[in-house]
Amino acid sequence: MLSKFTVIGLGFVGTGIARALAEKGAEVLAIDTSEEKVEDIKDEVAHSVALDSTDIKALMAQNVQDTDGVVIAIGHNFEALLLTAVHLMELGVERIIARVANPHQRMILEKVGIKEIFAPDEEIGKTVAEMLLHPDVKSFLPLPDDFQIIEIKTPKRVAEKTVQEASLRERYQLNLITIKRQFREVRNGEQVIVEHIIGVPKSDTILKESDILILLGKSQDVDKFIQVNK
Repeated sequence: MLSKFTVIGLGFVGTGIARALAEKGAEVLAIDTSEEKVEDIKDEVAHSVALDSTDIKALMAQNVQDTDGVVIAIGHNFEALLLTAVHLMELGVERIIARVANPHQRMILEKVGIKEIFAPDEEIGKTVAEMLLHPDVKSFLPLPDDFQIIEIKTPKRVAEKTVQEASLRERYQLNLITIKRQFREVRNGEQVIVEHIIGVPKSDTILKESDILILLGKSQDVDKFIQVNK
Protein backbone atom coordinates (compact mmCIF):
# COMPACT_ATOMS: atom_id res chain seq x y z
CA MET A 1 0.00 0.00 0.00
CA LEU A 2 1.36 3.42 -0.99
CA SER A 3 2.23 5.67 1.96
CA LYS A 4 0.92 9.23 1.82
CA PHE A 5 2.49 12.10 3.74
CA THR A 6 2.10 15.85 3.95
CA VAL A 7 5.05 18.16 4.58
CA ILE A 8 4.22 21.70 5.67
CA GLY A 9 7.05 24.23 5.44
CA LEU A 10 9.48 23.99 2.56
CA GLY A 11 12.65 25.46 3.98
CA PHE A 12 15.89 23.51 3.91
CA VAL A 13 14.66 20.89 6.40
CA GLY A 14 11.14 20.48 5.04
CA THR A 15 12.32 20.25 1.45
CA GLY A 16 14.86 17.62 2.42
CA ILE A 17 12.19 15.54 4.18
CA ALA A 18 9.76 15.84 1.27
CA ARG A 19 12.41 14.79 -1.26
CA ALA A 20 13.58 11.87 0.88
CA LEU A 21 10.01 10.58 1.31
CA ALA A 22 9.34 10.87 -2.42
CA GLU A 23 12.59 9.07 -3.27
CA LYS A 24 11.45 6.22 -0.99
CA GLY A 25 8.27 5.88 -3.01
CA ALA A 26 5.82 7.77 -0.79
CA GLU A 27 3.11 10.02 -2.20
CA VAL A 28 3.98 13.47 -0.86
CA LEU A 29 1.87 16.61 -0.59
CA ALA A 30 4.22 19.58 -0.10
CA ILE A 31 2.78 22.80 1.34
CA ASP A 32 4.21 26.27 1.89
CA THR A 33 3.00 29.86 1.85
CA SER A 34 5.67 30.67 -0.75
CA GLU A 35 4.62 30.00 -4.33
CA GLU A 36 8.28 30.05 -5.32
CA LYS A 37 9.18 27.20 -2.94
CA VAL A 38 6.15 25.22 -4.06
CA GLU A 39 7.17 25.71 -7.68
CA ASP A 40 10.75 24.59 -6.97
CA ILE A 41 9.66 21.18 -5.65
CA LYS A 42 6.62 20.45 -7.80
CA ASP A 43 8.46 18.06 -10.14
CA GLU A 44 9.86 16.00 -7.26
CA VAL A 45 6.69 15.24 -5.29
CA ALA A 46 3.19 14.03 -6.14
CA HIS A 47 1.47 17.30 -5.24
CA SER A 48 2.57 20.75 -4.13
CA VAL A 49 0.39 23.70 -3.20
CA ALA A 50 0.81 27.22 -1.85
CA LEU A 51 -1.49 27.90 1.08
CA ASP A 52 -1.61 29.20 4.63
CA SER A 53 -1.58 26.19 6.97
CA THR A 54 -3.09 28.28 9.78
CA ASP A 55 -6.33 28.23 7.75
CA ILE A 56 -8.10 25.02 8.73
CA LYS A 57 -10.44 25.20 5.72
CA ALA A 58 -7.45 25.31 3.37
CA LEU A 59 -6.02 22.21 5.05
CA MET A 60 -9.35 20.39 4.78
CA ALA A 61 -9.56 21.27 1.09
CA GLN A 62 -6.29 19.37 0.53
CA ASN A 63 -7.53 16.33 2.53
CA VAL A 64 -4.46 16.36 4.77
CA GLN A 65 -6.52 14.39 7.30
CA ASP A 66 -6.42 11.41 4.94
CA THR A 67 -2.62 11.13 4.83
CA ASP A 68 -0.61 8.72 6.96
CA GLY A 69 1.23 11.53 8.69
CA VAL A 70 1.95 15.24 8.58
CA VAL A 71 5.37 16.81 9.12
CA ILE A 72 5.26 20.44 10.28
CA ALA A 73 8.68 21.84 9.35
CA ILE A 74 7.90 25.55 9.72
CA GLY A 75 11.15 27.04 10.93
CA HIS A 76 10.78 30.73 11.79
CA ASN A 77 7.17 31.23 12.87
CA PHE A 78 6.35 29.18 15.94
CA GLU A 79 2.89 30.71 16.26
CA ALA A 80 2.03 29.41 12.77
CA LEU A 81 3.53 26.02 13.61
CA LEU A 82 1.52 25.77 16.83
CA LEU A 83 -1.75 26.82 15.22
CA THR A 84 -1.15 24.39 12.35
CA ALA A 85 -0.56 21.58 14.86
CA VAL A 86 -3.81 22.39 16.69
CA HIS A 87 -5.75 22.42 13.40
CA LEU A 88 -4.30 19.05 12.42
CA MET A 89 -5.35 17.59 15.77
CA GLU A 90 -8.86 18.99 15.27
CA LEU A 91 -8.96 17.33 11.85
CA GLY A 92 -8.08 14.00 13.43
CA VAL A 93 -4.66 13.53 11.85
CA GLU A 94 -3.31 10.45 13.63
CA ARG A 95 0.39 11.17 13.27
CA ILE A 96 1.88 14.65 13.56
CA ILE A 97 5.65 15.21 13.54
CA ALA A 98 6.70 18.75 14.41
CA ARG A 99 9.97 20.67 14.24
CA VAL A 100 11.13 22.78 17.18
CA ALA A 101 13.97 25.26 17.60
CA ASN A 102 14.40 25.16 21.38
CA PRO A 103 13.31 23.38 24.58
CA HIS A 104 10.55 25.93 25.27
CA GLN A 105 8.87 25.14 21.95
CA ARG A 106 9.22 21.42 22.67
CA MET A 107 7.51 21.88 26.06
CA ILE A 108 4.62 23.81 24.53
CA LEU A 109 4.02 21.23 21.80
CA GLU A 110 4.14 18.42 24.33
CA LYS A 111 1.57 20.26 26.46
CA VAL A 112 -0.88 20.45 23.53
CA GLY A 113 -0.39 16.75 22.83
CA ILE A 114 2.21 16.48 20.05
CA LYS A 115 4.23 13.34 20.75
CA GLU A 116 6.70 13.24 17.84
CA ILE A 117 9.06 16.21 17.90
CA PHE A 118 12.44 16.78 16.26
CA ALA A 119 15.05 19.51 16.62
CA PRO A 120 17.37 19.49 13.59
CA ASP A 121 19.63 22.29 14.84
CA GLU A 122 20.15 20.49 18.14
CA GLU A 123 20.94 17.18 16.42
CA ILE A 124 23.40 18.83 14.02
CA GLY A 125 25.14 20.45 16.99
CA LYS A 126 25.54 17.12 18.75
CA THR A 127 26.82 15.47 15.60
CA VAL A 128 29.43 18.13 14.86
CA ALA A 129 30.61 18.14 18.48
CA GLU A 130 31.01 14.37 18.46
CA MET A 131 32.99 14.43 15.22
CA LEU A 132 35.24 17.21 16.55
CA LEU A 133 35.94 15.33 19.76
CA HIS A 134 36.50 12.03 17.96
CA PRO A 135 37.95 12.52 14.45
CA ASP A 136 37.56 8.81 13.64
CA VAL A 137 33.78 9.11 13.99
CA LYS A 138 32.32 9.40 10.47
CA SER A 139 28.68 9.89 11.45
CA PHE A 140 26.66 10.03 14.62
CA LEU A 141 22.98 9.51 15.42
CA PRO A 142 21.83 10.37 18.97
CA LEU A 143 18.96 8.23 20.28
CA PRO A 144 16.74 8.44 23.39
CA ASP A 145 18.03 7.28 26.79
CA ASP A 146 21.62 8.29 26.01
CA PHE A 147 22.05 5.67 23.27
CA GLN A 148 23.68 6.45 19.94
CA ILE A 149 24.58 4.84 16.65
CA ILE A 150 28.01 5.78 15.30
CA GLU A 151 30.08 5.00 12.25
CA ILE A 152 33.72 4.84 13.29
CA LYS A 153 36.95 3.80 11.60
CA THR A 154 38.33 0.60 13.13
CA PRO A 155 40.63 1.63 16.02
CA LYS A 156 44.24 0.44 15.67
CA ARG A 157 44.14 -1.86 18.70
CA VAL A 158 41.09 -3.66 17.34
CA ALA A 159 42.24 -3.90 13.71
CA GLU A 160 42.94 -7.40 12.36
CA LYS A 161 41.11 -9.03 15.28
CA THR A 162 37.96 -11.08 14.85
CA VAL A 163 34.65 -9.83 16.17
CA GLN A 164 34.91 -12.42 18.94
CA GLU A 165 38.43 -11.34 19.88
CA ALA A 166 37.43 -7.67 19.96
CA SER A 167 34.76 -8.54 22.57
CA LEU A 168 32.75 -5.43 21.78
CA ARG A 169 29.68 -6.56 23.71
CA GLU A 170 31.50 -8.19 26.63
CA ARG A 171 34.07 -5.41 27.25
CA TYR A 172 32.21 -2.30 26.13
CA GLN A 173 28.48 -3.18 26.03
CA LEU A 174 28.46 -2.23 22.34
CA ASN A 175 26.55 -3.98 19.57
CA LEU A 176 28.22 -4.23 16.16
CA ILE A 177 25.34 -3.69 13.73
CA THR A 178 27.33 -4.09 10.52
CA ILE A 179 30.55 -3.10 8.75
CA LYS A 180 31.27 -0.87 5.76
CA ARG A 181 34.18 -2.45 3.87
CA GLN A 182 36.25 -1.18 0.96
CA PHE A 183 36.42 -3.21 -2.25
CA ARG A 184 38.24 -2.68 -5.52
CA GLU A 185 35.96 -2.71 -8.55
CA VAL A 186 36.32 -1.91 -12.22
CA ARG A 187 33.94 0.80 -13.42
CA ASN A 188 34.06 2.30 -16.89
CA GLY A 189 37.37 0.56 -17.46
CA GLU A 190 38.96 2.07 -14.34
CA GLN A 191 39.72 0.45 -11.01
CA VAL A 192 38.04 2.28 -8.15
CA ILE A 193 37.58 1.72 -4.42
CA VAL A 194 33.96 1.49 -3.28
CA GLU A 195 32.30 0.79 0.06
CA HIS A 196 29.78 -1.98 0.62
CA ILE A 197 27.87 -3.17 3.67
CA ILE A 198 28.93 -6.75 4.44
CA GLY A 199 25.74 -7.70 6.28
CA VAL A 200 25.55 -9.08 9.82
CA PRO A 201 29.11 -9.75 11.04
CA LYS A 202 29.93 -13.24 12.32
CA SER A 203 32.11 -14.06 15.30
CA ASP A 204 35.03 -14.95 13.01
CA THR A 205 34.72 -11.83 10.82
CA ILE A 206 38.05 -9.98 10.85
CA LEU A 207 37.91 -6.25 11.50
CA LYS A 208 40.15 -4.59 8.94
CA GLU A 209 41.90 -1.26 9.60
CA SER A 210 40.10 0.34 6.65
CA ASP A 211 36.66 -0.86 7.83
CA ILE A 212 33.98 1.47 9.16
CA LEU A 213 32.24 -0.10 12.17
CA ILE A 214 28.59 0.76 12.76
CA LEU A 215 27.99 0.47 16.50
CA LEU A 216 25.03 0.85 18.86
CA GLY A 217 25.55 1.66 22.52
CA LYS A 218 25.40 4.22 25.31
CA SER A 219 27.49 7.35 24.87
CA GLN A 220 29.81 6.63 27.80
CA ASP A 221 30.50 3.11 26.46
CA VAL A 222 31.28 4.50 23.01
CA ASP A 223 33.65 7.05 24.57
CA LYS A 224 35.35 4.30 26.58
CA PHE A 225 35.80 2.15 23.48
CA ILE A 226 37.38 5.04 21.55
CA GLN A 227 39.71 6.08 24.37
CA VAL A 228 40.92 2.58 25.25
CA ASN A 229 41.64 1.57 21.67
CA LYS A 230 43.37 4.67 20.29
